Amino acid sequence: MERYCTLHPRSPSAVRRPQLSRRRGTFIVLLGHSLENGIVGIGNTVENALRAFDLQYLRALEPQLNGADGKRARESTFVEGFG
Repeated sequence: MERYCTLHPRSPSAVRRPQLSRRRGTFIVLLGHSLENGIVGIGNTVENALRAFDLQYLRALEPQLNGADGKRARESTFVEGFG
């Protein structure tokens, strides 16, 4: 985890420092109290789990970053493409 965070210092993993655990050969990265209520990355290596976590973290922010106007813009593009 330290190596990944050093190589990707601005990544959500490096900034937020989620918990890392291993269950039956699978690595789990968790930010939050549980898998159901947190942001999770799962992978067969630490690096893959951290990458998955980073993607999930950024996806969780998308609605906040795009807001209602971003959603309307995507819907408009979709409809226009089939109009």
